[in-house]
Amino acid sequence: MPGWLEVVARSIGIIIILFAFFKGFIRKPIGECSAFEYGIVAGMSVIGAIGAFSLQSPIGLVLTALFVWGLLAIGLAFAVEKSAKVRTFIYGRGIPLIKDGKILEDNMTKQHVTSDELLRRLRSKDVFQTADVEFAVLESNGELNVLLKSDKQPISPSALQIKVAQTKQPETVIKDGEILDEPLATRGLNREWLETELSKIDVSVENVFLAQVDKDGQLTVDLFDDQLTVPQPTELALLSASLKKVQADLSLFALDTENMRSRERYEWCEKEVTELINDLKPYTS
Repeated sequence: MPGWLEVVARSIGIIIILFAFFKGFIRKPIGECSAFEYGIVAGMSVIGAIGAFSLQSPIGLVLTALFVWGLLAIGLAFAVEKSAKVRTFIYGRGIPLIKDGKILEDNMTKQHVTSDELLRRLRSKDVFQTADVEFAVLESNGELNVLLKSDKQPISPSALQIKVAQTKQPETVIKDGEILDEPLATRGLNREWLETELSKIDVSVENVFLAQVDKDGQLTVDLFDDQLTVPQPTELALLSASLKKVQADLSLFALDTENMRSRERYEWCEKEVTELINDLKPYTS
């Protein structure tokens, strides 16, 4: 076999082996691997690369080396999964850099983190003042996680006791001009509904780059032609306006009538519509 053809065959075979191994056992970004895991990945890659073009090395020895390194990585994965001590030894533990609002200079020195680096990492978390931080820990993968002081944390709907609509994952129903039936069926919709919604904004399926159905069942569309403007969904806004109009009309009817029984009915209906508006506010606001 010519030398160049053997190099091609070796390269393809080794790439397939490495791809199968990394695909099966490396499920995290390379930046989140421990130093030991990264060393195994790099070592197997180097062995494969050298074995691909070093024709003096028998292919059996190259495969044996890859098998040994791969077996070591698999054994390490099982050991990390079963033993907390091994997990701590391999990955280490998070080191606090800020505790109770105070910067721990000794820990920063041990982890070789400078004040400039600490400020840069805090800025990456949208924190620009160390006095706002209650606790900050440097994880084993180098990421800095931050807990703000209670009075500096963002206000959430639960803190304000505001009821909000449950969030659902949007479903992509058109991609690259092609309708996706499975996401439509997931929302209990069909192609006829989709075509009706597209006709409302005078758009054909072929002109749609991406279309999604949000949690409220509204269709949002992005076209191939960026010069065209697509109207935003208005169904919920129209519903809210219609309910408010009904509420105002019922209030006016109650004031206009002199019949006490009719007035009570109008007032009761107005109260029911008001409650309905409040219940739908998380969806229409």
